[in-house]
Amino acid sequence: MPGPLILTLNAGSSSLKYALFAEGERVASATVGNLGTEAKDHQAALTTALSAIRGHGDLGAVGHRIVHGGQRFVAPVRIDDDVLTELRGLAAMDPDHLPAAIALIEAMRAHAPSVPQIACFDTAFHAGMPRVSQLLAIPRRYQAEGVRRYGFHGLSYQSLVATLGDAARGRVVMAHLGSGASLCAARDGKSVDTTMGFTPTGGIPMATRTGDLDPGVLLYLMRSGVASAADLDQLVNKRSGLLGVSGTSDDMQELLSRAATDPAAADAVALFCHGVRKAIGAMAATLDGVDTLVFAGGIGENAPTVRQRICQGLTHLGIVLDSPRNEAGKGVISTEASACTVRVVRTDEEAVIAGETATLVKGATRS
Repeated sequence: MPGPLILTLNAGSSSLKYALFAEGERVASATVGNLGTEAKDHQAALTTALSAIRGHGDLGAVGHRIVHGGQRFVAPVRIDDDVLTELRGLAAMDPDHLPAAIALIEAMRAHAPSVPQIACFDTAFHAGMPRVSQLLAIPRRYQAEGVRRYGFHGLSYQSLVATLGDAARGRVVMAHLGSGASLCAARDGKSVDTTMGFTPTGGIPMATRTGDLDPGVLLYLMRSGVASAADLDQLVNKRSGLLGVSGTSDDMQELLSRAATDPAAADAVALFCHGVRKAIGAMAATLDGVDTLVFAGGIGENAPTVRQRICQGLTHLGIVLDSPRNEAGKGVISTEASACTVRVVRTDEEAVIAGETATLVKGATRS
């Protein structure tokens, strides 16, 4: 007898990605973007998604990507009133994603109250990091309030580890490079350290996020009256990164096409590659070396020039790219003589969410 259809929902600040799975296979997927124009809000986007999948069969469960799990949520969980209350309490930690995810949960409840909903957390993959990787250098009393390093993109890293299989053994650095970007150091498939910290804003420069930033910059802007707290939120999350440095675009392919004639675009590309290269070195240091380097995400999978520039100067880590393989951008892209195997791997967060949702729903049914 066929298993239940599983709908996965991934709420961005202005978009909704959804996918439908049957027996573990993807049968439909799409993105509703530019909320406010294509659809009024996330609830309207959900209506669009439900309409698009109508006719595939009965919906058995819904799995949500939840970016921040705080201190409590370190594994997937069925969403009930208690969980929903807890998520609302975490919204201040992630105001760009959690409110949208909560709105989707509530809209789904109203539409189909009997359909189980499962929360899958981006922070869960990093929950077992060594304590030193979780600490922030601030007074200890703030730890009780949940102020520590969490790490994100965990569903992506979980997908990469599953795809790598035996190749995930040993010392692996994974670079999820997209609009949001981070790196993870993993030993035998377990997270040891990562670049993002308390929120997804930290780490390397991204499309519109600053990455790590001297906090004195923010204090200066506030003291000088240039920026309020709301202004700073927009600055560090929406107006910086590739967009801020280039002054024109947050799209890496567009910046690469203009870099030869636009110094600001060239600066943005150079800063991104420089930041990732430094982070690879830092992640390798936490692992005492690196056996495998993985590129994933929109930039990591589709920008051979960026991969090449990142890997320049990393020969001391045994990283040597094969130019034709790098241009092809599939599988192993390092030379045979490279001591570190470099791979391009497609990440699939939706498949991870669907799998975790199916497992949890089946377990609850059996019990």
